[in-house]
Amino acid sequence: MAPEVPVNVFSSTGKVTTTLNSGYSKKAYVTFLAGTGDYVKGVVGLVKGLRRVKSAYPLVVAILPDVPEEHREILRSQGCIVHEIEPIYPPENQIQFAMAYYVINYSKLRIWNFEEYKKMIYLDADIQVFENIDHLFDTPDGYFYAVMDCFCEKTWSHSPQYSIGYCQQCPDKVTWPSDMASPPPPLYFNAGMFVFEPSRLTYDSLLHTLLTTPPTPFAEQDFLNMFFQKTYKPIPLAYNLILAMLWRHPENVELEKVKVVHYCAAGSKPWRYTGKEANMDREDIKMLVAKWWDIYNDESLDFKVDPAPAQEETLSRSTFMACMLEPAISYFPAPSAA
Repeated sequence: MAPEVPVNVFSSTGKVTTTLNSGYSKKAYVTFLAGTGDYVKGVVGLVKGLRRVKSAYPLVVAILPDVPEEHREILRSQGCIVHEIEPIYPPENQIQFAMAYYVINYSKLRIWNFEEYKKMIYLDADIQVFENIDHLFDTPDGYFYAVMDCFCEKTWSHSPQYSIGYCQQCPDKVTWPSDMASPPPPLYFNAGMFVFEPSRLTYDSLLHTLLTTPPTPFAEQDFLNMFFQKTYKPIPLAYNLILAMLWRHPENVELEKVKVVHYCAAGSKPWRYTGKEANMDREDIKMLVAKWWDIYNDESLDFKVDPAPAQEETLSRSTFMACMLEPAISYFPAPSAA
């Protein structure tokens, strides 16, 4: 039987056991960026948020070749490690993705090839971290950790879960019909945030499996759920609050305890926020958007290189990360992100 996640991992004060001298660079946060659009603002907000909560680990940004040099320089100036990757395209098919830009998200599979890191925490660029979550690096190895998704939004209208009204966030409210031809679906996670271990073996297996797996509406999220089904371990909702939970399952949300907010609902991107879309005029949404802007606009959170003492030859942690070179890679054209 697979071990459960230790309780003390989630009740941690945020302190980590790994220090710079015992493998600091072997753990990191990682996000993904494509295209020339405004998602670069999300990455800047994310890295400043990680600094605000005093994370001990750097933010690696896996970027596609179509990210302009101007945006790369912004990321470097904020202390990010910029790592260019080649895009990955799914097998040709006639599937209609839930969102048109999902096709580029398969490129996220490249992060399993970042073998210079022992463990990483992936965060979408439209996520903000409000409390230190470094303790998630201490979860037992060999498992894929993420927060369960919600099936209640219209983007799930293609699924039997949506038509039945079943959601794993409240499985007792509408139970899975006993006369259904198929059993209840396995636990399904949201791939906007997850804890994983880079591995060449896993990376090769992911790419090989992708060649023979027909794409589905939620693109790489469906694929990752299928691939990691047997090793998936759910973690508490506080580590990836999908905003729709605020109106779909408010009984499950303790907003004051939320550590990570995922601005994935239509109209909720803070840097595009107008308040006009459905549910965007809610006071809790306005508060969360304002909190994101407070971090983004806080100049005290901008990256600063700590000058090393003249008598010492060792580099400071910040200087070390800023000096890491971006790996060279061939250019492959890729579609722009939404």
